[in-house]
Amino acid sequence: MENLNITVLFKRVEDIKEVGEKKFKTRNLIVTTDEQFPQTLAIQFTQDRVNAMDIFKPGDKVKIAINLKGREWTNPKGEVSVFNTIEGWKIEKAV
Repeated sequence: MENLNITVLFKRVEDIKEVGEKKFKTRNLIVTTDEQFPQTLAIQFTQDRVNAMDIFKPGDKVKIAINLKGREWTNPKGEVSVFNTIEGWKIEKAV
């Protein structure tokens, strides 16, 4: 899948989470789309990118390079679910 860029309003940043023995780092950035019916999205940054959004504040208009990720999971009952993640890998002030 090709990389996508979105321009959104910075809302807030959640705390850094460390997962597993290797302490894999994740942090969600909460943003709002700037359209007639605004949508609130969580964009996940990982590892060395978890502090990339620290220079921004609520209300800032930012441009974020994202990848869309998804996977299927089958639970013990045989039911299939799909999980999606919006992964951010670059953030900058929108012009």
